[in-house]
Amino acid sequence: MARIAGIDLPNEKRIEIALTYIFGIGPATARKILEATKVDPDKKVKALSEDETARLRNEIENQYRVEGALHTEVGMNIKRLMDIGCYRGLRHRRNLPVRGQRTRTNARTRKGPKKTAGSMKKKLPAKK
Repeated sequence: MARIAGIDLPNEKRIEIALTYIFGIGPATARKILEATKVDPDKKVKALSEDETARLRNEIENQYRVEGALHTEVGMNIKRLMDIGCYRGLRHRRNLPVRGQRTRTNARTRKGPKKTAGSMKKKLPAKK
């Protein structure tokens, strides 16, 4: 099992697909990496040699921001939006959809389970 950027890549997948398991690498980036390292995209992960794995690892570490560093950068970008008080930052702060989706219905993933707003039953005064 090849371990690149702290992620164990699945053995039975083609390397082109397996690279997308790393946060920050999509299909297009995976193709660019394989082209730069001259690794066959149709090769399975288990068939990679140590040399090919090392080339992939070096290319990803030197040229791309992935996993922990990327998570940190994304978090800092969101924090900056919240600090400057822009509209997107306010939506993040209130845990509402950020990209213009409707919230009157739907948006349950972001808002959580329904909180029914109804009247509470009044407590009657105790009888003597």
